[in-house]
Amino acid sequence: MDSRALILAIETSGRIGSVALATSEALLDETTFSAPMRHSAELFPSIERLLQETARPRQAISHCFISIGPGSFTGLRIAVSAAKAMSLANDTHIVAVNTLDVIAANASRSVRTDYVAPILDAKRGQFFTAGYQRTDASAHLRKVSADCLQTPQEILSRCASLGGSVALLGEGLLHHRARFSGDQISILDPSFWMPNAATVYALGKEKAARGEFSDPLTLTPYYLRAPQVTIKRA
Repeated sequence: MDSRALILAIETSGRIGSVALATSEALLDETTFSAPMRHSAELFPSIERLLQETARPRQAISHCFISIGPGSFTGLRIAVSAAKAMSLANDTHIVAVNTLDVIAANASRSVRTDYVAPILDAKRGQFFTAGYQRTDASAHLRKVSADCLQTPQEILSRCASLGGSVALLGEGLLHHRARFSGDQISILDPSFWMPNAATVYALGKEKAARGEFSDPLTLTPYYLRAPQVTIKRA
């Protein structure tokens, strides 16, 4: 990727969104939305503010990295729609980053457990989760369990089978923390729970370097489970 490329990173999968501007070499600036679920109201004003503060024109954005899910159905649609619009208008390259990977990366440098498992509330008594193992003394985490939907008991059983210490994090713990207590399990401080645009940028840059771009015509949010649709009858 050209070192002059201007990258926009968008994270709207969680309760509080954020956006960042960067080059292929460094993060330029990041801003976090003012309150939960303000994605549609603050996304584009935040992007414009970052462009003004970094003295960059909108047309200079050549890459858009987005958090693709799983997560908030509405938030994911907003990010995908924004990325598609920029691609159609300016031929912007899109990189889709797995949200569970983004959350797990929050724990990569500061947490020294054997395993890390993000927890997101999928409703109906289930949670989105995946498993990551620390491969060495460095910050690298390797994904060892695929994204899935599980109940708290299923998650605890899987953690127990790993044979090592497991750190849990993610906004699914906000109202359900008490359901995830167990031997060898620790729950990280809430400051680790929220995905952010800076990490979307960091992981997106790795995918872009491997040429892993998304087709804007076929790009859809990664729901992992289809949203529930309620039909109102007259």
